[in-house]
Amino acid sequence: MQIHVVQRGDALWSIAQRYGVTINQIVTANQLTDPNKIVVGLALVIPTANKTHTVRSGETLWLIAQRYGTTTDAIVRANQITNPSQLVAGMVLVIPARTHTVQPGETLWQIAQRYNTTVQEIIRVNQIQNPNQIYSGTVLRIPFREPIIDVNAYTINTGEQGASEIREVGRYLTYASPFAYTVTADGSLNSIDDTPIIKAVYAERVSPIMSITNFTYNNPGTRIAHAILASTEIQDRLLTNILSIMKQKGYEGLNVDFENVSPEDRELYNQFLQRTVDRLHPQGYHVSTALAPKVSGEQKGLLYEAHDYPAHGRIVDFVVLMTYEWGYRLGPPQAISPINQIRRVLDYAVTVIPRNKIFFGFQIYARDWLLPHVQGQQAETFSQQEAVRRAIQYGVSIQYDQLTQSPFFRYTDAKGRGHEVWFEDARSAQAKFDTVKDYALRGISYWALGYPYPQNWLLLEDNFTIRKLR
Repeated sequence: MQIHVVQRGDALWSIAQRYGVTINQIVTANQLTDPNKIVVGLALVIPTANKTHTVRSGETLWLIAQRYGTTTDAIVRANQITNPSQLVAGMVLVIPARTHTVQPGETLWQIAQRYNTTVQEIIRVNQIQNPNQIYSGTVLRIPFREPIIDVNAYTINTGEQGASEIREVGRYLTYASPFAYTVTADGSLNSIDDTPIIKAVYAERVSPIMSITNFTYNNPGTRIAHAILASTEIQDRLLTNILSIMKQKGYEGLNVDFENVSPEDRELYNQFLQRTVDRLHPQGYHVSTALAPKVSGEQKGLLYEAHDYPAHGRIVDFVVLMTYEWGYRLGPPQAISPINQIRRVLDYAVTVIPRNKIFFGFQIYARDWLLPHVQGQQAETFSQQEAVRRAIQYGVSIQYDQLTQSPFFRYTDAKGRGHEVWFEDARSAQAKFDTVKDYALRGISYWALGYPYPQNWLLLEDNFTIRKLR
């Protein structure tokens, strides 16, 4: 895959010619509603066999070649580089795809061994229908060397709607977490319609995680959390109820998302997590938590203080860092998931939590704020596809903030009101995937399914090998 940012004068036919693909391939990959309507600044995923790489400070061609499993000579030729020793940070390089011509008697297994990849990956990238019938002379694309990661996604829609969303992207998931069973002060749980979702999860070879939380849209949950954490009797009752549901429904793990926990309950929360692990591990279940995005152990605030990063890193099997919501729906317009802020969180997290326990939280929705912003005025939340549609509808250029690695635009609606929209696109997704690689994290956790974002899933599969547990 490559990424092309629309420039003034571009048309889909000229972009297609430039990359040697068809207009229909571009339309399909990006799910464009009208091929004749694009705007300056729109980032398009181009379905080619090549990749693009943005050079970072200190990188050499040798390091880049090693990262992608290719050679420096191949990169030099593809980019017509005259001085390989002088790379400039920010330079975008094309990483050419590797190919292999099948020789008489060769098998896919032999080819996979030669290039240090898997038969399954060769089948996937070449769309091979019958692995037992490959013919001499066939030219195969060899997959790039990609890290193996776990991918989780929360579903906020229940019932058949949630199941449909799982079926749509299940091939890209390791885990799925229907959100959420809400706990009550007496240790009981408010149930959700998750049976269709779990059925779809198993059909897609995805592992279901039961998610529990103490808060709702109109209740921060601080008192509920305290009632549970202050009583081992209530905790035991809650864990018994959790285990009953997990066995009945077929869940394979538990995700604890306790938010707005009083700072005074920090150690009680740690003890509850240990108690949870002690109950669930012997029965074969894993335990994870969702953590607010902290940049230090001393960070103040109700969201942060009771979330003890070192303790969670020691006690549970993995954590989901909720690295989003800087652009809060009730706050001023700004990037929802700014990469500069996310890296500050990760810089702290990896010092106290093992990297192989950390999931990078990735939000997949957009927001539209009215201008001028009035404190407490709620922004509209919708999909990345809707954000692109609005930019096209109002004929405005999409801008890209380099610091936060986030796209945005402004427009004036039919009533003369100003708007500012922040969203995600192919560039921002690639920046997040590069960050996961840079920090060698366990994986990515999406919040939340239900917001169409086709570019993300194509680039996710292009950047990683996604682990399946069954």
